[in-house]
Amino acid sequence: MFEELKKINERPKPFEFYTAGDLWTDEYISEQMLSFHLNGEVDLSSRNAEFIKRSVEWIESHFNIANKRIADFGCGPGLYTTKLAQRKATVTGIDFSKRSIQYAQDVANKEGLSINYVNQNYLEFETDDRFDLILMIMCDFCALSPSQRNAMLNKFYKILEPGGAILLDVYSLTAFEEREEASSYETNQLNGFWSPNDYYGFLNTFKYDTEKVVLDKYTIIEPARTRTIYNWLQYFSHDTLKMEFEECGFTVENLYSDVAGSPFDSKSKEFAIIARKL
Repeated sequence: MFEELKKINERPKPFEFYTAGDLWTDEYISEQMLSFHLNGEVDLSSRNAEFIKRSVEWIESHFNIANKRIADFGCGPGLYTTKLAQRKATVTGIDFSKRSIQYAQDVANKEGLSINYVNQNYLEFETDDRFDLILMIMCDFCALSPSQRNAMLNKFYKILEPGGAILLDVYSLTAFEEREEASSYETNQLNGFWSPNDYYGFLNTFKYDTEKVVLDKYTIIEPARTRTIYNWLQYFSHDTLKMEFEECGFTVENLYSDVAGSPFDSKSKEFAIIARKL
């Protein structure tokens, strides 16, 4: 028992483990995630409905999206892709969750919208298509390791048209400073989020001050199995984010406090970037 508890509380190296598949492809967990996506009152899997409305309106006006080709990486159940297609954009959505993609496709069919949905880990996504705008919203970029982020930016560069843009958001150093290391234990942790059966849930939060990374490490113990879910988050200064883009050949056009075009505030807990391929 002591060794098991020791393992639960072990601190891994930053981004040592990658368990996105366990989070997004598990049949039960994906159902919970979809319910959070579709709850327009909260900011959990997706932004709240009012924010998404403002965000899409700003994207439409800023990028003049009619007849433009847009790829949404981590599109979920199509909360952005549906609205963008309704505004005459040609849209591709990529997401790891089969359940979310099916929901998005059902909505598109019902609305009579021609949207190309791809059920795939976007780290593995390849295409001969070229896009005018790439979106990665809800701080998905922060969940990737440095090597994964570099691979994604190189992929984006490859599939963007000259002059094409990326819009994505990240967590700031202000948000990092507010995070604290902690450990907790709970029966049926997060109101049964991890399993339909009874389980014991451990949460260990680790901060990595040098790398500006936070890990929420969930250990889920059921009668027949034990799972560990690693939820990594990278936090950025605007200089470090700009550097990652510029190293991959992009020119940073502007920074905002969010993907709805709010003016940049250095104290904001999140911020957004627009970068272009020239």
